[in-house]
Amino acid sequence: MSDHEVQDLRLEAEHMFYHGYENYIKHAFPEDELRPLTCKPLTRDRANPAHIELNDALGNYSLTLIDSLSTLAVLASSPSAGPDRRQKALEYFQTGVAALVEQYGDGSDGPEGKGLRANGFDLDSKVQVFETVIRGVGGLLSAHLFAVGDLPIEGYTPSWIEKESQGELRDQIQWPIAFKYDGQLLRLALDLATRLLPAFQTATGIPYPRVNLRDGVPFYVNSPLNHDAENGSCRVGQQPAVELTETCSAGAGSLVLEFTTLSRLTGLPIFEQLAKKAFWAIWERKSGIGLIGSGIDAESGQWTSPYTGIGAGIDSFFEYAAKSYILLSGAVTTDSTTAESPTPTSSDAQESNSVQLDSESFLQVWQASHSAINRHLRRGDNFIYPHYIQGDLYTGAARGFWFDSLSAFFPGLLTLTGNLEEATQAHLMLTAVWTRYSALPERWSVSSGSIEGGLNWWGGRPEFIESTYYLYRATQDPWYLHVGEMVLRDIKRRCWAKCGWAGIQDVRSGERSDRMESFFLGETTKYMMLLFDFDHPLNKLDAPFVFSTEGHPLIIPRSGRGVSSRPPVRRVKSSYTPGSNMATCSVPPPLLPFTLSATAARTDIFHAANLARLHLMPKRETIESPLIEYSSDHPSISVSDVRSPSNYTYYPWTLPPELVPWDATSSVITSRPSFDITFPSSPNTVLSPGTLHRVLNGILINSMSGIRLGMIQDTPFSTDEGSGDLFRVQAINNILLGKDEKVFLPKEVISDIVSPQDPNFERVRDTSILDLVLDVRSATTNSIPGSINHTSTPSPHSSISTKNILAASAATHSTDSTPSPDPSPLLLALSSLFAQMHSLLPSAPIPSPSSAHPAPITRHYLPAILPTGLGAAPLPDIEEALGPDIAGNPQGPPLVYSTIHVLGNSNNHNCLHPLPPHIIKSNQILVIRRGECSFSRKLQNIPSYAPSRTGLQLVVVVSSAEDDVDVEGEDGGAGTLPEGHLIRPLLDSTQTTPKGLPRRHPIPMVMVGGGEATMEMFRAATGVGVKRRWRVRARGVEVGNLIIT
Repeated sequence: MSDHEVQDLRLEAEHMFYHGYENYIKHAFPEDELRPLTCKPLTRDRANPAHIELNDALGNYSLTLIDSLSTLAVLASSPSAGPDRRQKALEYFQTGVAALVEQYGDGSDGPEGKGLRANGFDLDSKVQVFETVIRGVGGLLSAHLFAVGDLPIEGYTPSWIEKESQGELRDQIQWPIAFKYDGQLLRLALDLATRLLPAFQTATGIPYPRVNLRDGVPFYVNSPLNHDAENGSCRVGQQPAVELTETCSAGAGSLVLEFTTLSRLTGLPIFEQLAKKAFWAIWERKSGIGLIGSGIDAESGQWTSPYTGIGAGIDSFFEYAAKSYILLSGAVTTDSTTAESPTPTSSDAQESNSVQLDSESFLQVWQASHSAINRHLRRGDNFIYPHYIQGDLYTGAARGFWFDSLSAFFPGLLTLTGNLEEATQAHLMLTAVWTRYSALPERWSVSSGSIEGGLNWWGGRPEFIESTYYLYRATQDPWYLHVGEMVLRDIKRRCWAKCGWAGIQDVRSGERSDRMESFFLGETTKYMMLLFDFDHPLNKLDAPFVFSTEGHPLIIPRSGRGVSSRPPVRRVKSSYTPGSNMATCSVPPPLLPFTLSATAARTDIFHAANLARLHLMPKRETIESPLIEYSSDHPSISVSDVRSPSNYTYYPWTLPPELVPWDATSSVITSRPSFDITFPSSPNTVLSPGTLHRVLNGILINSMSGIRLGMIQDTPFSTDEGSGDLFRVQAINNILLGKDEKVFLPKEVISDIVSPQDPNFERVRDTSILDLVLDVRSATTNSIPGSINHTSTPSPHSSISTKNILAASAATHSTDSTPSPDPSPLLLALSSLFAQMHSLLPSAPIPSPSSAHPAPITRHYLPAILPTGLGAAPLPDIEEALGPDIAGNPQGPPLVYSTIHVLGNSNNHNCLHPLPPHIIKSNQILVIRRGECSFSRKLQNIPSYAPSRTGLQLVVVVSSAEDDVDVEGEDGGAGTLPEGHLIRPLLDSTQTTPKGLPRRHPIPMVMVGGGEATMEMFRAATGVGVKRRWRVRARGVEVGNLIIT
């Protein structure tokens, strides 16, 4: 694309903004938004307070003007616009600020604080906290940063002079329009943000979703502000209607950028503290697999929906995790000890030490979230083309196969955080869908290839063009300029109206909606202009600035000018040290020889088009656009605007053919091998609810009759024995499973119906891992990595919730091979009642058990690993111990070994000298510590003995985390491993007696972990048994998540 073409596109984007902005000022200001089809203002729906789609954002405070100020500043900053066009934008910016101050005052307490509409934002408007922060507070802050020169405007150098105003000296900037700027926007931002603070008065730190800008939160009856009817928010005798306290992760956790900037500019730390407290309150409630939900109750902190994804309700939480790291890396801090709180009733300003403040912690949240998303929500190359799905919050199982238009932000975030390949793939998928519809429908189904649930509108959202902008800045690939041109042409062709830009009510028919949302001017046009403006100062600014989720540029200035009566910000030494985070941004992919675009030359480019079903779309020759009747006299309309440049003229993209290499080829579209295994129904049986039980780690199958297992090839694996492929059970009948969920099959269930000769379903014994089963007096039980026991007794002062206590108790019988059921509702209720009663009792020591009542015996399952090498001996052929029953109780006969000897401290490694013969003849189990000498040496120090039922049957070597390093003279050391993992022992020579003679009856050996805690467990054990582990193979390939118990 030539420089001239790019300049023309930038001018068209500029005209697009002015067409919307000028019509808003003419037909709608000072109301919130514009109706572009009827040329009227759009205001709050006061007749229907429940109309939250409108009322949440429209606060009756000239929203579109506030959202547009930073875009005007961006226009005024463009060096390519020329001095006349820059002057026009700067004049619009300054007159916009003046008009806002005229309507709402200058944010002070004196006479100048009174505007034509209100004193500040003293308005009877119930608004959403999130929308008000990102649009209102963020827009005011960003405009202030431009006004004072902390963000660049080309050719604008503010000159400060000190003058008296309202009895005090203030720094002022004289503007040509006879207006003196002295921080009015910052004071208005402070006024607006202060009115939101009552929403943060919750026990969880998660703000209520809505607040009245004048009255606070009288509609939340449980708010601490409403406990005193005389002095609280509620009026005497008032009975407010029940208000939903459900908010979303994005709404509660995406306030850090705006509130931190406000705190740093004003010296008031409370805003930053509250925003961070809310962010961490969301993150601390993530599920066990690292995912956060979309809906959460602000009062209880409980998730209200088990669904998760990357789009609506969650999206900007991830965005603010990464961008908070960038913004806070500027190393500016405030002196929280001298700042006074604007809300004397709040104690949050005193809790700063409990809130995580460092920038690195936000980066870690993003990295952990990204890892969990890729693990559970991203479907890779084997699903035609990579895409993201909706999943179960707790298991990661698929719950929906659609994405929404809000999730189009994700490629931009991936680009910003250095994940360029993943960003490119995600953006290609979105580009294919935009190509098909000439817009992004609100929700589109990957599985059906059609619009999901009738959500067929596009309201002018900016996320797709935002990601396009980020990708072009990172790659300089002209592909993204052409994508931007496609979006620009489609918007002009489909959304143009005489008085602005309409939304699209139905992307299929082209029906338009009579609303121009404020973010269209605040974000969509801004990213469009920045995409085509290569030399814009923001594109070259070497500073830790970010675009908020509303597209407002924010930065923490090195030296700020705040409200003059507040303490200034101060600069401190950065906590960042080189190398503290080794993640680096990816470099753009290299161009193929004689090509112009690395993206166009990708071998998988047609895969995304295939998944979007572009090859099934018909060609469209007719011209359809509302622009036709106005194109003759409107300066921003060209012939190309009224003709669709989408798939209907060139397959699969809108791009010119010269971008695609002449000999380009597409790689073969891959798909994961999958098949179903259906087990026949037994005579006179039906599939009942009791057939499947959900347990802690997955699903327990109690009967194979009529069961259908959906198998899919999982990620290839590598082991010491080689590499290969794994199958995974992804569904049982119609129940979808998460990637980490397991399927448990009792051995007796599978043996009744599965033929040993069936190649589709083969049972194979694990040759390396088994479980040692121990019956232990519970008073001596300690925590051992990897061990599973009967009981879990938290401290009476523990902060673990009742739900977590029950989960921990349930886990005492659960491993990959020993599942347990979820607690019943009755058990939950009783446990909750017990917890409440217990909290009322005075603290008292728990009496020890009477000697007349011995401590109960608990059963533990200890993972053990068999040795390998010439000296390895097979285990005795004994009756295996059984796993727990469905209720988690031990079952089966007593354990086979009852005599156990644990070597004492003087020779607990068995390396010094041979053991006395009587120990070997009278004990079935010998327990020794790992280390000091080789495994072969330990066995050699066991004297010869005649095999008997009462003599030695098994040697147990106990390892610990400290042992999992290379030890001189010991076989099998292989570097430090994670806790709970075991290195397989190597017996590199045949077993011999202490005199060096070959041992006639080799001694079986296993190794367990846990160190001294395991030694203590064996000392208190009353019995030991062995439980083998089994694997299942389907068509000769192992099924990784199917466990035989």
